[in-house]
Amino acid sequence: MLSVLIETRNDEDGLARTLASLIGGAIEGVVREVIVCDNGSTDQTGKVADHAGCLYISGGIAAGVRQAKGDWLLLVEPGSRLVEGWMEGVIAHTSRQKMPARFSRSKVGRAPFLSRVFSGNRALSDGLVITKSQASALVRRASSAEALARGLASKRLTSEIRVAPRVA
Repeated sequence: MLSVLIETRNDEDGLARTLASLIGGAIEGVVREVIVCDNGSTDQTGKVADHAGCLYISGGIAAGVRQAKGDWLLLVEPGSRLVEGWMEGVIAHTSRQKMPARFSRSKVGRAPFLSRVFSGNRALSDGLVITKSQASALVRRASSAEALARGLASKRLTSEIRVAPRVA
């Protein structure tokens, strides 16, 4: 049902944390495949993806969207973690909507208000659930997963995500 795409570049630790939060979805059959779209990693990102059974490809997000088999795509940043119960919200949304959706931010481990306000907003920090056809159309003009998600109108899911820590 769902193809998960994670765009990486030297993100071995963050990738491992994100993949761990997807295990339940894979067991339940919600996650069909995980595609790690690499942009030139020189660390062990490829080995982490391989050991977890992910498809590891070069060429960024455009190559990942082309390879995806699911009708719906879930784009997440390496290091973000989906909170238990995330599947229910995604299943409910994809069964009745065609509009893209983003997760709600978990209050657990959230940065203080002022640091969130002044740190800038990453378009992919809340993840993105989008149809493959919509992503295919958008990726033609987007050079990254972040660019694909930027400015995109979306619904808010009740399911939560723990945002990836900002790397300096």
